[in-house]
Amino acid sequence: MANTSRGGLGVLSAPPAGTPVPENEIDPLYKRLRRQAFLGIFFGYAGFYLIRNNVSIVSAVLKEYDVLDALGLGIVANAVLFSYGLSKFFMAMLSDRANARYFMPLGLALSAIVNLLIAFVPVLSASVGLFAAMMFLNGWFQGMGWPPSGRVLVHWFSTNERGWMTSIWNCAHNVGGAGVGILAAWALTQFGSSEADWAPAFWAPAIVALFVALFAFLTIRDRPEAVGLPTIEEYRNDPAKVEQSADEEGMPWKETLFKHVLTNRVIVLLALTNVFVYTLRYGVLNWIPVYLTEEIHAADITDGIIGFAIYELAGIVGTLLCGWMSDKVFKGWRSGAGLVFLAGVGVAIGFYWLLPATAPLWLFYVLIAIIGGLIYGPVMLIGLQAIDLSPVNVAGTAAGFTGLFGYLLGASLASTGVGLLVKFYGWNVTFACLMGIVVLALIFMWIVGRDERKMMDAREAKLLAEQDNR
Repeated sequence: MANTSRGGLGVLSAPPAGTPVPENEIDPLYKRLRRQAFLGIFFGYAGFYLIRNNVSIVSAVLKEYDVLDALGLGIVANAVLFSYGLSKFFMAMLSDRANARYFMPLGLALSAIVNLLIAFVPVLSASVGLFAAMMFLNGWFQGMGWPPSGRVLVHWFSTNERGWMTSIWNCAHNVGGAGVGILAAWALTQFGSSEADWAPAFWAPAIVALFVALFAFLTIRDRPEAVGLPTIEEYRNDPAKVEQSADEEGMPWKETLFKHVLTNRVIVLLALTNVFVYTLRYGVLNWIPVYLTEEIHAADITDGIIGFAIYELAGIVGTLLCGWMSDKVFKGWRSGAGLVFLAGVGVAIGFYWLLPATAPLWLFYVLIAIIGGLIYGPVMLIGLQAIDLSPVNVAGTAAGFTGLFGYLLGASLASTGVGLLVKFYGWNVTFACLMGIVVLALIFMWIVGRDERKMMDAREAKLLAEQDNR
């Protein structure tokens, strides 16, 4: 395996291999440290969601008391989305050469500091431009959460168990998303000086995030070799789908980036697939309240908000099921699970579209739950496939590259694109387009699946050859 300690990042650089641990100590130490590292990235990543975009939580207050108007709220929200999409890729390039134990807590702490500044320095929220600039900075530091998590997952969990573990880890964003709502509501009630005081929704979660950052620093370990343990592939006798060849170990970082990410057929295809998956994810989610209240004539806006919550909660179940299926049913062939889930999304969206407006509201809720549960599987899988189908030294960058396409193109199509379709052509054309996007996603996932299967066959042949040589 390539030496992943290079990087030239000073104190942030990935550590070199440590002194080998005695044979009799490997198993208990391995089990303890990887369980510990997983807890670190789970709660660490949940901590990022405590302070990602708290503007949305207090948007009504900001609008009512003229801190931001509707346009200003949109600009500030998009600043976070845009910067996060960029950072998820560019910071991943650093993360692949950095010590995850330092990189993730540092990003979380910096994001927390930005939120504290917004809360306690009034001038920073005095204009749309300054507020958006601060949230852009916040989004950039937020991009330091996913890449080191992916680095820990790929180094501490091998291919045939990584689907299940990644699906559990992916639920951290649901934990953080729920936690920020509860924490912000409590802080506003306990510390808000008036109904116009929105600052506690920023500083209280930020303080908690700082403690989470400390926990992550204490628990995360960069990779097994750094503490004298064998690689995860050796420990579990489970070769990676893609390994860096010996002649590539000294390859300059830029050449490695171009070869294994920017010009890698399967990674580029995954990135394009992610555009369609994110379009479906947000194309349904963002418009649930509008569709239910305007087209289905739900009683009031709260019925639409309930649908929004159902969609997100169902995503937890779907993510876990998809990760389990990719490991146990499809034996590590992630595309197989992705194809099943995407096909289910298409069927569910079809029923959601064609269900008569006079049908009971609970039927719409059931379909919303099915769509949410199914779409979050491929959302998780594409990041997992990116780290599965690239060498470990660029795994985070590959995942960040797919995320860049998902956030900058997919999310934009889902908000602006769907909005334009609804406004000028109506819901029937909009849903027909979403069904077309499902077909495109299936085609691209199928193409990726063929390449993935070839890699898996090569991996199995190598494993059999090694067993025959023993």
